[in-house]
Amino acid sequence: MADFGNDPGLWAAKGIGAAAGAAVSLIYMLPKGKREAASRFFTGLSCGLIFGGPAGLWIVTKLGIAGSLSGAEVMLTGSAASSLMAWWVMGAAVRVAERFGTRPD
Repeated sequence: MADFGNDPGLWAAKGIGAAAGAAVSLIYMLPKGKREAASRFFTGLSCGLIFGGPAGLWIVTKLGIAGSLSGAEVMLTGSAASSLMAWWVMGAAVRVAERFGTRPD
């Protein structure tokens, strides 16, 4: 397993990627209010910071470009992708719950 450690450059790439993915998700699907916007942004940001490394490694492995990217580029890519996808996965889960879930009376 790759050891990314506590390199400040990688953490910066991870943070920038997570913020970019969260911002794109807000622009692509506009929130209904400030509270929803803040919730979506921080959800995307935290998912990008947490899952950025594994997602980046998975993406570059699947594309077959692992040897041509630096660690920061892998981290940026993974953070942006996981941040962007966080809200879409949560949205799908909410729709499934609304469709198949029952509310207590």
